[in-house]
Amino acid sequence: MTAPALAQRAGAAVFLDELLDPCTFRSWDVTPEEPDADPAYAAELARARERSGTDESVLTGEGRVGGHAVAVVVSEFRFLGGSIGRAAADRIVAAVGEAARRGLPLIAAPASGGTRMQEGTPAFLQMLRITAAVEAFKARRLPYLAYLRHPTTGGVFASWASRAHLTAAEPGALVGFLGPKVYAGVTGKEFPPGVQTAERLLACGTVDAVLDAAGFRRLVLEVLGILEDDGGEAASSSVAPAVVARPGPWEAVTASRAPDRVGLSELLRSGFDTAVRLHGTGRGRASASTVVVLASLAGRPVVVVGQDRAAQRAGHALDAAALAQARRGMRLATELDLPLVTVIDTPGAELSARAEEDAIAGGIADCIADMLALPVPSVAVLLGEGTGGGALALAAGRRMVAAQNAWLAPLPPEGASVIVHGDTSHARAVAERQRITAAELFDAGAVHEVVAEVADQETFCRRIAEAVVRQLDRA
Repeated sequence: MTAPALAQRAGAAVFLDELLDPCTFRSWDVTPEEPDADPAYAAELARARERSGTDESVLTGEGRVGGHAVAVVVSEFRFLGGSIGRAAADRIVAAVGEAARRGLPLIAAPASGGTRMQEGTPAFLQMLRITAAVEAFKARRLPYLAYLRHPTTGGVFASWASRAHLTAAEPGALVGFLGPKVYAGVTGKEFPPGVQTAERLLACGTVDAVLDAAGFRRLVLEVLGILEDDGGEAASSSVAPAVVARPGPWEAVTASRAPDRVGLSELLRSGFDTAVRLHGTGRGRASASTVVVLASLAGRPVVVVGQDRAAQRAGHALDAAALAQARRGMRLATELDLPLVTVIDTPGAELSARAEEDAIAGGIADCIADMLALPVPSVAVLLGEGTGGGALALAAGRRMVAAQNAWLAPLPPEGASVIVHGDTSHARAVAERQRITAAELFDAGAVHEVVAEVADQETFCRRIAEAVVRQLDRA
């Protein structure tokens, strides 16, 4: 897709009007000091001020989105291509620090060609200062959202613009490490068309969404609505868990594989209040088999990392990218100081030469280690099939909830039968010996609550959610 013409792109002031509630923007900017520059650069700055109507390439301040107070850093591309020199960096660093002091969510909307070449390497090094400020901000467990506008390239994209908890991009925006004009001039070749577009980066798992300004505002509203839920209002269910029947192992395996069985999508829809889905790893990989969601559960914000059995059955393997997405969810929970809920429901991780080359075993090990090290409460939900290392990757919660017919095993019963007997015909007998069911895991102390299953899917999902709330209170 070709990016729309620059003339059609909104400047910083127009974007702020589209993002913020009317008449709520308050600037934090002070007049920048004149750089000790040669006359030619001084003249360029004067022309940039006249052409853009701003005194620098960024505007910063505070405002409100749907009544939620936020801090904003917005580029003005008409000012020397939105480039970052010392004065612009000073302004960004000051704004990020002020947002941290006030405890405000930070929204960055860059549109920049990168470093201001007129200032050379000293300007280039400002990307380190800005990134350090952003990391200090995130260390306060405050949310950072980015909206990549046309164009976002160079050092800006390769530093602070790529460090947000959630990243959206403007439709058709040019987003890339090196702009196509510079690429062609340096290499003597044209950059392949369609690669550096917002839409392509969405497909690759680098950004979470492609939205116009109105859509981004709605996304911000959803995210802030979840994060600003008052966790103190969340009350765990006082209803004691029901006595649960104990299905036989093969009965549980058969039930968990039923095509119409409740899966992740149904659980998110009926068990949680609000859910905002993130996409991919943020680093150029994506897998439909695993989902990362920022959600509200009984009035408290949580991060959900779940395995989508339906997507896996449709051909989307639980691959190394899926495991990297899961680790992104774990980092998000840590960085925002939110409880983590994992949902286990998988026929198993990818088995292929590609999986071996992608170090899938190491990816599983990393998930286990990251989950064990989480400083936040965590609950693992064994929803259905729990096969092999793919299931184990999300099983290291402080507490575990299991559905009545869920099960966990090192291999599917058919695979275990092949190892023990040389064929699959003994799968049922092997399952009965391996203590794989939710009830047996409860007896062993690995599962802390078993949830009775009912035919009505919404009721079942609500029961799972209530059990998760109870266990989060104990995690």
